[in-house]
Amino acid sequence: MSNLVTKLTEAQKYAMSIRPKVGGFPVFAEVLRQAGVIMNRWTLPSCQSVYQMQGGSVLQQGTPIVSGVHEIPVFQKEKLIKALRKDQNGESYTEEYMEVHL
Repeated sequence: MSNLVTKLTEAQKYAMSIRPKVGGFPVFAEVLRQAGVIMNRWTLPSCQSVYQMQGGSVLQQGTPIVSGVHEIPVFQKEKLIKALRKDQNGESYTEEYMEVHL
């Protein structure tokens, strides 16, 4: 494993270990910033994250949520806001966002 990959994965593990039930995202973002993450671009359907870091970039590929050809559902702003508020209140986890039709 490269130094950047190790640095990123260790930061992610640490951030999740100290994540408060409410307001966890700012804590997670700050830990990543301190680890040298400058930008993160995440694509939901493919579950792909690209982290631009000091010293290079890291690709993190999860399991895509679909395979084959699918119609993209219409964006539903109200459902997204509801899911975000639920997470901000400590009532859910980020994985539940995948259930929201973005």
